[in-house]
Amino acid sequence: MSRSRHQRRRQSLLRPRRLAAPPLRFFMPLSLLACLLALLVLRGLANNEAFHDSRIAISVDKDTVPQNLLKGGPVIDARGDKNDHPVSYHIPDRTVVLSFDDGPSPEWTPKILDLLESRSIKADFFVTGAMTTRYPDLIRDIVADGHELGVHTFTHPDLVYQSHARISWELAQTQLALAGVAGVHSALFRPPYSSDATALDDWNYPVLKYVGARGYLTAFIDKDTDDWKRPGVEEIVKAAMPSKPGAGEMILLHDAGGDRTQTIAALTQIIDKLQAQGYRFTTISEALGASSATVPVHGFQLWAGKGFIWATQFSVHTLPVLVALLALVGFLNFGRFALMIVLAPIHARRNKRPDRWGEPVTESVTVLVPAYNEIECIANTLNSLAVSDYPIEVIVIDDGSTDGTADAVEAMDLPFVRLIRKVNGGKPSALNAGVAAASHDIVVMMDGDTVFEPSTVRELVQPFADPTIGAVAGNAKVGNRDSLIGAWQHIEYVLGHNLDRRMYDVLGVIPTIPGAVGAFRKEALRQVGGMSEDTLAEDTDITIAVLCEGWRVVYAEEARAWTEAPASLQQLWSQRYRWSYGSMQAMWKHRRAVTAKGPAGRFGRIGLPLIVLFGVVAPLLAPLVDMFLLYGVLFGDAPITLSSWGGFILLQAALSWYAFRLDREKPWHLISLPIQQLVYRQLMYIVLLQSAITAMTGGRLRWQKLRRTGEVATAPVEA
Repeated sequence: MSRSRHQRRRQSLLRPRRLAAPPLRFFMPLSLLACLLALLVLRGLANNEAFHDSRIAISVDKDTVPQNLLKGGPVIDARGDKNDHPVSYHIPDRTVVLSFDDGPSPEWTPKILDLLESRSIKADFFVTGAMTTRYPDLIRDIVADGHELGVHTFTHPDLVYQSHARISWELAQTQLALAGVAGVHSALFRPPYSSDATALDDWNYPVLKYVGARGYLTAFIDKDTDDWKRPGVEEIVKAAMPSKPGAGEMILLHDAGGDRTQTIAALTQIIDKLQAQGYRFTTISEALGASSATVPVHGFQLWAGKGFIWATQFSVHTLPVLVALLALVGFLNFGRFALMIVLAPIHARRNKRPDRWGEPVTESVTVLVPAYNEIECIANTLNSLAVSDYPIEVIVIDDGSTDGTADAVEAMDLPFVRLIRKVNGGKPSALNAGVAAASHDIVVMMDGDTVFEPSTVRELVQPFADPTIGAVAGNAKVGNRDSLIGAWQHIEYVLGHNLDRRMYDVLGVIPTIPGAVGAFRKEALRQVGGMSEDTLAEDTDITIAVLCEGWRVVYAEEARAWTEAPASLQQLWSQRYRWSYGSMQAMWKHRRAVTAKGPAGRFGRIGLPLIVLFGVVAPLLAPLVDMFLLYGVLFGDAPITLSSWGGFILLQAALSWYAFRLDREKPWHLISLPIQQLVYRQLMYIVLLQSAITAMTGGRLRWQKLRRTGEVATAPVEA
């Protein structure tokens, strides 16, 4: 009989499998982040935010501009062999070209098109690429009505200030947009902020020649109505009238960029008056006796344009979703901060009561030390236990070490230490072997690279005076904190782990007993079947299982353990990848607690949602904050963006200082907090993203050994 869908889905997450190779680890999450930034940039282009340049040049000398152009017509041809000696063309007598810049606009362009259609008039529309991508249907309407399109750049910058590469990009990107929305290109060009030919100067003349060399016919104007200033309908009409009766002219109007009520009212009068004078209305190409400048495109250019428009439209419609997710990130982060600020002091005050657990616990306990190739650290670990002020037996479970760890333990010949040699089977297997051999009802678990203070075991077991308590989490601290990467992990441990545990303790839903320092009742372990090999995070898995059986789990802040944190980014990646993915496995494994009754249901409806929201959803969405930060600095209001980021850092620093104060840590390590937020936090994002990607395909590592140096020999003096 075939397995059920739920069984297959569970096995896809929990079955052993080799995880991604190191290069691929970075490729997939970085690709996702790059796509996210690309979406923001595409949206910024469509809204004329990205690469926007509002500088406008002031006219300068005209020494290099040929006189025939300064006194010529509004259309200048600098294409091909005319590039060295451009020529200009006048609009024929009794002929008017109506030209509209800066569109299309969803409010005003349709009204202008309706008016022109009602009078059977064709015109020229010089559109920007940004507006084209936002309103593709209007471009198609312009083409369908027989009007002529012209390129007005993509982001509407003054090209005098732009490099040749930027000018080429502005033109090519606009053509790409036109191809995508209407399947056409245009050979007409009008520079932003242009006027009539007499305004040519030594700055914009080279731009005209550069554009002409790329096949564009440049169209200036004869009459500028200044309708964008909204001077009044009469003034617009007056400015559009020919200087000499019967002279041909090209009139500049605008169909976007603001309220165009006056433009539309004036347009009706302009058409009536000029038609009454015997003028005909046509396009630039027809006026010059040439074929239309709007030509169809096919093949690669067409499909490249369509792809660009699809991507841009997707980015525009996706932005509200991204903003909503950004708001969710803010809500979760500030909600977590608020819970910490409220609940951490409650935990601190409660733990100051000398009788909070009942009568002191004095019975001997068993300390389990699973070890795999710990030759550098095992002596330090056992020596720290030798000075413990509490009665203990120590069981070292050598899990098939190949570096002589077991021999080193035997050579130390410590009377309170028992050694178990076993074939390599992973950390859960080693711990289960230790629990089976333990002589006492309470077992303390620590790592082979960890150092206890003399009082650690005593502080760790005192909560077991309360018979409802099944497990106790200790205070894991970074011993090698003097390096930059060590200092970053030190901040993370104090703020992200221990302050979190205070919060979860008050709520009664601590999700993880740290492997470096924790204690369990053997009875609680027996009820849940011992340490499980289903997940990479056996510590989270066993803690949740104990909670679901109805046992309480608490945090003993005075039970300090000093561990050697990863000293390189590669080792840190390997450790956090295992932690993140293993935690996701544990949450998935215990997902049915959400609908369970009793203690499991309480954890499932309180603890599990908080862990998922604060531990998975918020960190997974957190890159949005940095993407919007980067976008704001590059394309938005940089001072406001940086001020907002600075405010967040100050809030983080204040919370970190409070966490350090509760842990009685010296706060000078917080000087590296801003750099941590810029570098370390991003690395953790990538780890979590990769873990989430892997979670859907399964994968489980063996109990991996990080390279240790043994530099944490004793508890630091400052503790």
